[in-house]
Amino acid sequence: MRELSVVGVRVELPSNQPIVLLREVDGDRYLPIWIGAVEATAIAYEQQGVKPARPLTHDLLRDILAALEAPLRAVEITELKDNVFYADLLIGDGLRVSARPSDSIALALRVGAPIRCTDQVLTEAGIVIPDEQEDEVERFREFLEQVRPEDFAG
Repeated sequence: MRELSVVGVRVELPSNQPIVLLREVDGDRYLPIWIGAVEATAIAYEQQGVKPARPLTHDLLRDILAALEAPLRAVEITELKDNVFYADLLIGDGLRVSARPSDSIALALRVGAPIRCTDQVLTEAGIVIPDEQEDEVERFREFLEQVRPEDFAG
């Protein structure tokens, strides 16, 4: 397993499909995952420190896990099958629950849990961005600092 960090979310044009971009912590591969608008908003809210008046679904799940004293230990992106990513939530003392990567990432950000990915998935779907394209990644980060969660609303 390789640990990943969340670079951010953006909307892929011309399809207007949101993606979350993850980066290998101790490597040079990126993992783009196409996600839904609701999950993109949840991830963007958390990254920007937006606190809604009432809890969103991922906030509710965080609060339930805390109330049950069953902490989220990690998120593991385990498989890519037919262009669909699969993930597991590792909860408490060994409980493993299957979940969509987008929901898993949104929850991991809220509780500070590590996000990991199998070498097989990174080999299959990870991309290396050449040095000359690092400027593009920096522009993407600047974009993320200016984008609002409302930009992902359908």
